Amino acid sequence: MNNNYVAAIMKISSPTTPKRVLCAALILVAATLSACSDKAKDKKPGQALASVNGEEVTVLQLNEELQRAGVSAAQQDAASKQLLQVLIDRQLLEEAAAKENLDRDPKVMQAIDRARALIIAQAYLQKRIGNVAKPTPAEVEEYYNKHPEFFSNRKQFSMNELVISANDLTPELRSAADHAKSLEEVAVWLDAHKIKYGRNQVTRSTADVPPQLSSKLLGMPKGQLFVVKEGPRAMFITVADIKDAPVNLAVASNQIQQFLMNRKNKELAAAELKRLRADAKIVYLNKSMVPDPKSAPASPAGAAPSSAVANADPAAPAAAVPEGTAPADNASGPDKAALDRGVAGLK
Repeated sequence: MNNNYVAAIMKISSPTTPKRVLCAALILVAATLSACSDKAKDKKPGQALASVNGEEVTVLQLNEELQRAGVSAAQQDAASKQLLQVLIDRQLLEEAAAKENLDRDPKVMQAIDRARALIIAQAYLQKRIGNVAKPTPAEVEEYYNKHPEFFSNRKQFSMNELVISANDLTPELRSAADHAKSLEEVAVWLDAHKIKYGRNQVTRSTADVPPQLSSKLLGMPKGQLFVVKEGPRAMFITVADIKDAPVNLAVASNQIQQFLMNRKNKELAAAELKRLRADAKIVYLNKSMVPDPKSAPASPAGAAPSSAVANADPAAPAAAVPEGTAPADNASGPDKAALDRGVAGLK
C-alpha cells in the first residue's frame, strides 16, 4: 500500500504540477496512512474481547476488573468469563441510560465529577506516599507489648441482648428497666406494652469495644442490666460470662504489621495535606463556614486510597460513651474478627 502511494506522489510531483495540488495530495496521503495505521492498532489480535452494539470491551478493561476483584492466578480463567459478562451488562446499561439522557442528569454529572476528583486525589496521595517500609519485628513486638488489652490480656464477653427501636426507648421504659432484676423482666414489660423486640446472644472482646466501655463491662457483676443506644436501635444487655481470650505474638504479628504500615501512611497523608494547605490561598466566601481554629483538621481518609489511610490508632483514647457505645458486630469468628478490629481501630 505504501509503495502505491509513493508512486502516485511521484507522478503528481512533476516540475509543472502546481504547488497547491501537490500540498493537497500530500495531506490526503498522510491522512490515509494515519487511518490505516489506526485501523491496524484497533484490530490488534487479543485487544477486543467482545463487541456490544459496536462498542468494544477490551482486555485492558477485563484486567482492571480482575485486579480490583483480587482474583488469584488459579481462578482467572473462570473469573474472566464471569467478569466479561459483567462488563457487557455494564455497557448495555450505560447505553440504555444514555438513550434516556441520564448521563446529562445534574445529579449524575455531579456524582461523576466527585468520583473523578476522588480518583485523581487518591492517585496523587498514592504517588507522594509511595510504599512504606514494613515495620521491623522489634516494632511489631513493641506494639504488642504496649497493648495487652488487645492481645495478651484480652478478655471475652458473652452477652445477651434485647433489641428494640430507639424510638421505643421512652422514659417509662427506662424506669421499668432500672427496676428490673433481669432481662426477662424487661421482656415481660415489653410484651405487656406490645413493643416489638429481638433477642441476640453475642460475643465481644476488649479488642471490640472502646476502653471506657470495656472497663465498665469488666467491673460489672454477671447479670447486671445496662442500656446501649446505637443509631436507630437500642439494646438492653446483660453480661453472662467473662473469660480470658489471649492472642499470642505469632498470631497477631501480621495484623499488627499491617496496622503500623497503615498508620504510617495516614501520617504521611496528613503531613502532605498540611503542606498543601500551608502553600495554598484558601478564602472562605461564606464566613459562617470558617472552621474553628481549635477544631481538629478534616481527616484525609475521604481523599486517600484505603491502602494509604488507615483507621484511628486503637491506642488513642476513645470518645466519651453515652450509655455505653455499642460494640462492633463480631460476625466472622471471635478470634480473627476481634484481632482484626483490635489492630485496625476500635469502632
